[in-house]
This record gives sequence, structure tokens and C-alpha cells, in this order.
Amino acid sequence: MDDLSSLLAQLASLITQARFEELESDTIEFKTCPSNAQDWSECYKSVNAFLNTRGGMLIVGIREAGQGADRKYVFSGYDAAAESKLIELRKAFTDSDRRSLDLTEYLPPPEIRSFMDGRIAVQRVDELPANKRFVFLKGTAYKRQLTGDHAIKQNELDRHAEFLEEIAQARELDPLGSEGIESVDLDRVNEYILQLNRLQKIESLKPTPEDAIPFLTRKRFLINDKLSVLGGLVCGAFPGDLLGFRAHVHGYVNAPGSETVVVQDKQDMIANVLSLLEQANAYVLRNIQTGVSTAQGGVVKAQYPEAVLRETINNALAHRDYSINKQVVISITPGKQLEISNPGRFRDQLLLTHPQTTPSQATSLLRVVPETKPRNPRLADVLRVYRKWEGRGIGMSTLVSLSLDNKLNLPYFKFKSDEVTLVLQAGELLDARMAELFESRDAYIARKLGSFEELSTEKKAVLAYLIKSEWANLEGKYCVLLTPDNNHAQAIKTLEAAGLITRDSRSTDLYPIYVADRSLMSDNFEVELRQRFGSAIDELALLWRKALAVVYRYNHFSSRRTVSAKQASFALWASEGHDQNDIRAFDSFNRNIRRVFNHLENQGFIEREAGSGSKGYVLSPSLRNTQKALF
Repeated sequence: MDDLSSLLAQLASLITQARFEELESDTIEFKTCPSNAQDWSECYKSVNAFLNTRGGMLIVGIREAGQGADRKYVFSGYDAAAESKLIELRKAFTDSDRRSLDLTEYLPPPEIRSFMDGRIAVQRVDELPANKRFVFLKGTAYKRQLTGDHAIKQNELDRHAEFLEEIAQARELDPLGSEGIESVDLDRVNEYILQLNRLQKIESLKPTPEDAIPFLTRKRFLINDKLSVLGGLVCGAFPGDLLGFRAHVHGYVNAPGSETVVVQDKQDMIANVLSLLEQANAYVLRNIQTGVSTAQGGVVKAQYPEAVLRETINNALAHRDYSINKQVVISITPGKQLEISNPGRFRDQLLLTHPQTTPSQATSLLRVVPETKPRNPRLADVLRVYRKWEGRGIGMSTLVSLSLDNKLNLPYFKFKSDEVTLVLQAGELLDARMAELFESRDAYIARKLGSFEELSTEKKAVLAYLIKSEWANLEGKYCVLLTPDNNHAQAIKTLEAAGLITRDSRSTDLYPIYVADRSLMSDNFEVELRQRFGSAIDELALLWRKALAVVYRYNHFSSRRTVSAKQASFALWASEGHDQNDIRAFDSFNRNIRRVFNHLENQGFIEREAGSGSKGYVLSPSLRNTQKALF
């Protein structure tokens, strides 16, 4: 059953049972079949928004009715007399100068499907390539946000115009040299044409290279009878010779902890761009760690979501700077991280670099504005035809969403002068360190939330993302900007209202930067401890002071109030970023912390709370034993 059939089956079940579940999304819209021309404007608006955003499906013949508990779907049916209005969609939109556009390529013929005791119409909408956005409906361009269609503001249109000026100089259209039609692989040309004809026939197959020249020229694979970089990437006969390192992907598997082996399974992949994508994806899947889930009797599960791997590799080749004769590099550290390095750099407008200039500010904030516009729009359009790059797929915003859904740890970027590296960290966003952070501050968080409701998993994920972003920024790593324009908008709104997150003073209206409550970020209670114990804490070793800080944190911010030596061991072990799976090392660390707690108790810094048994410790009211601490 395809996705549409599954959706319609679910919809039929809800209508039959008079129940409601939210099925509309940023790619699905239900509309009743309009009875007059004016009513079609809402349908056209949704199609316009899909074109300008991520594509989607308009399903005509279904409407929502009622509110609150009475909300439901109603099957109203499709009237065949409305077919002309769907056909007119292809020429209903204009460019910014109100010139009519033919968008047949992005609006395949509507599907008329049987549904319950009648019919519905389904209009699929492909997203427009970046170099063809935005299109307008009666002078207004719309974009899709969650389940709504919203007019695109002028400042966003202006930024896109700047982007179009930049890609007008895209190096994908540079000539390779003197090579012409003789350097074209005809089989690859016809493979591309077959993909173009997948939904409806657009182009005929080419029997000879000479017959292909008009098509290749129209697609800019040939420019002035010379093969372009784009042409070499897609259908060049000898890509390695034509393109040099621009047709290379180098893969490395690191061997951490080995004194004799630095790299395992090194592989150089050289091919046209479509073959490179297949080879690189196979290489990564072969070298990352996998496990077996209990679902369906045992299913092999990759360490990273497979969609992330596929689309980030595809994006690496779609976005890289082809003016730089360097390869894409994939570096895998099993069990730890995956790095994908691209030649090129982000546009300056996409980097938010805010150094800390006053003590009242949070630490330096380094953010990347999420954007799906490709550096090489014509290459991206080719990859879209092959369903290898969708723009909407796993862009930066979706990496954030996967991290917030706890399917991926915090992703981040590193930069060199002519290279961008995306780092995907293995594990979960809500890991042991974050679990301890929330546990040790649960009473404080509950007080802040008050009547705003409990700290749900979704809210924990938003807080964890912001907290880990600041930790990454301390190391010069850039993280993707978290904005309300995603499915976690309500969590952001609630946390902001409760004061658990705030907009940093360096934010702009266009790019709000959220930071976590400083009480959630701080593990340093030197001032408070000195007020209680005086200069005696200066004689304590660093690890002792850290252990005291953990006790202070639980005493003042946790509903448990007390903390055991073992709990403190977990807290300190996680905060230092140690391997959670290294049981032997943790046991040794735990024994050391137990000794520290014994000494702190003997010196009068901490005491067991009455009624807590032998495990729970609190800070002593004051330092009773003035004997010098043992180190």
C-alpha cells in the first residue's frame, strides 16, 4: 500500500467513526470541492504554498467540520465538472513581474480516485527548484508552515532575490575545457530522460549523441557546444579525467584507541554524480555500527536514521562548490560520529556569529540559519528527478527535528576557509548527561513551569538542544538555529512563557536565538559554597569542589534534595563526557568519588540527612571541623 492509499484508508476510518485525528501537515491539505470560481482561490493558494515550500498533495472532496471535541472530517465528494479548474492550475501562477508561467512539469495530471461511496481528486505538487522560486498568485507568494498557508514577507523575498543573483554565477555551468559531445555517455543521457518521463512523457530517447545535442544544450549540459561541469557530472563519459577531484568521494573509517592502525577501510570513489551517491551511501551503511531491534521479529537498525545518511550524502554533492578541485570526504568513527566534509562555504547571511561582549550575555552564540536552497540549482534539479535530492528532505531543519525526536544527537558544523564539515553524533539528544541534568533540577523546573504543565519529553528535547548547542559553541562549533517554525513550536512557546528559555539580546526579529535559563546551565556554585564554608573550600582539590557542587545542586534544585555518592559519580561522569559504556573505567571513578564523599563527610562539609539512611547527603550548615582537608 502506497502512502496515499494508506492515508485515504485512515481517513475513511475516521469519517466512518466520526473521529478526528490531525492528518493535515506541511505537505497535505484537504479541501471541499468548490462550487464556484471564487472558492477555488483557497485551493490555488495551497498549491502555490506547496510549490514554494516542500511540495505536497491537495486532496479535493474532504472538509473539516466542527470544533473541539466535535471536530471531524466530512466526505463531500468531487464533481467532475471541476476538472477544468485543476487543469488551469498549471498556468494560474506568475513570476514577481506578473508574467504567466507554465508549471506543467511540477503539477502532474490530477488523480481521480474512488473513495467510500464517491470520488475524490488528488493533485500532487512538486516543489520548485530554488532557481525558479518564488511563484505568485494574484501578486502574493505563499509558503507552507505546519498546516497553514502564509504570505511570504517582503524581506524573505528580498533575501531570495540576493540568492538568485549569487547562483546566477553558479560554477556548475562553467565549461570543463575543450570537451564537447564526444565526451558524453549516451547511455547516461537516456537514463536521465527515462527518469524525466517517469510520470508523463517529456522527452524522447536519443539514438545518437548528435541527436542529443539540442536536449543537452537546453539542460545546460552543453554550453556553446562545450561540456559544462554539470554535463560532466551527470553524463560525462570519463568523469575522473574530466572533473578531477570534483568527481571523487574519499571515505575513511577511523580506528580510535588503536596504536598501530589509524584508518581502516579507506576507499576512493570516482564516478558520475549519480554513481557517486550510490557508492557513498553503500560505503557508509557498510561501515557504521548496526543493531537488531525487536520489531518484526528482529530488524537490523542502523546507528543513524537511514534517511539522514542518504540525504546528507546527497546534499553534500548537491551543495558543494564545484569551482574547488577537492573531493568530498566522509570520515566514520564507529560508535561515535560521522563527518561529511564539502568543499565550499556557507553564505555569510546564513551564519550568525555573536561573541560574548558583556558578562550578562550567555556565552558566544554560533548558529547556522536553516536553508534548503542549493548552491548548484540545476544539479539539484537533476538529483530531484532521480529522487536523490528533494530540498525538503533532510535539510538542516529536518536534522534538527530528528534530533528533537531523540533519533540523533546534536548535529553541528565545523568550518575551514574552503570547507564545511557536518558532524552527525551517534546516540541520543536526551542522553545520560541530560537525564541527570533534569533530574537534579526537577524541583526548580517545576516551580518555573507552575501551571504551564509538566516538563514533557518534547520540552526536555528543546531544552537539551539549546543547552547542548551552547556547550558546542564553547568549542567553536556551529549549530543549526532552532526556530518556532517547526513541529515543536508549542513547546518553545510554553518554555518561553515559563522563563525556562529566553530570547538572547543579540537576537533579531528575523532570527530569534533562544538560550536556556542560566540556572539550568550552571554547575559552578563557588560563590555560594564560599559563603557557607569560607576560604576552606580553596584548600580542596578540584574534584572535591565538583563533588560539593553536585551536592549543592541537588540540595537546592532537586525534589530529591539529597544525593548519594553513586548518583554524584553518574553526574560527574556524564558532565565530563566520558564513555557511558566503559563500565570498568566508571567503577574506578565511582570508587574514587566514594572516597571523596567520605573525606568530605569527615571534614564536615557534608552530612547524611536524618531519615535518609546511609545514602543521601546534604551540605552541612557550616564547616564544623576546621582540620585541613586531605587531598
